[in-house]
Amino acid sequence: MNPPTPRGLLAADPVGDFDGRPPRVSFEFFPPKTPEMEARLWDVIKRVEPLGPRFVSVTYGAGGSTRERTHHTVRRIRQETALEPAAHLTCVAATRDEIDRVARDYWDAGIRHIVALRGDPPGGLIPGGQGYNPHPDGYAFAADLVFGLRRVADFEISVAAYPETHPEANSPGDDLDNLRRKLDAGANRAITQFFFDAELFLDFRDRAAAAGIGVPIVPGILPVTNFAQLRRMADACGASIPPWMAAHFDGLDDDPDTRRLVAASLAAEQCRRLHANGVHEFHFYTLNRADLIVAICHLLGVRAPRKAQAAA
Repeated sequence: MNPPTPRGLLAADPVGDFDGRPPRVSFEFFPPKTPEMEARLWDVIKRVEPLGPRFVSVTYGAGGSTRERTHHTVRRIRQETALEPAAHLTCVAATRDEIDRVARDYWDAGIRHIVALRGDPPGGLIPGGQGYNPHPDGYAFAADLVFGLRRVADFEISVAAYPETHPEANSPGDDLDNLRRKLDAGANRAITQFFFDAELFLDFRDRAAAAGIGVPIVPGILPVTNFAQLRRMADACGASIPPWMAAHFDGLDDDPDTRRLVAASLAAEQCRRLHANGVHEFHFYTLNRADLIVAICHLLGVRAPRKAQAAA
């Protein structure tokens, strides 16, 4: 079964038709745990650098568990590449003074972009997890963190948005109100949780606009190769998986090459459908892999200059 054709798009429209100009892209990495993983991540970073992303972000783990590795990775990107790094910063397990100190250190190191998040408790947002409890001397929620960062320095600040509603929100309306609080506190843009049905994002964008939200809302795109892993990730964050999607990966458990081809095709198609409805910027959750990201960006017209391609 094929995915539904969204508003204003013909099924025969060519992939990669971006009105003569490619979209803007950004990439997300997670900090490596070992020297070997760091070497592999650095290979990924150097491979995507020629694509000229708007920025690249580095995540925190649940409960702030990767804080030092995140700081190290962000600073190295700033010092050793031409990329614009964005550091994830969360409210979890830290006082306001500690977070403010980290933010000042980032500013002094030339880091100008923060992805400000409430953060997940240890164990994540899953059944059996500890649940979120604000630090008694910390920033309670993302809106508080954004307000605090604005007092530290003139950062560019991105925050999270949820086309399918945050798992802990009381309702879609309450979730949208929370997004507005983060933007009112000083955030510049919102980046969404991953999703796979273009209509979910477009409906969310329309509801946000109707609520008076005028900042850019950038769709988060997750290329999928491991479908079992995807189910776990989706359950943890409240994202839905369309029935038609599973059929595309059926029978490919032992065929990683075909899985990668399918993943690149589906992600490029998702971006094409969104672009046909006025979306011109995408944020890719890379899972620290370059092959799919480079292929998808190529399909979308985002390519390294020929000289850079030859050097690679």
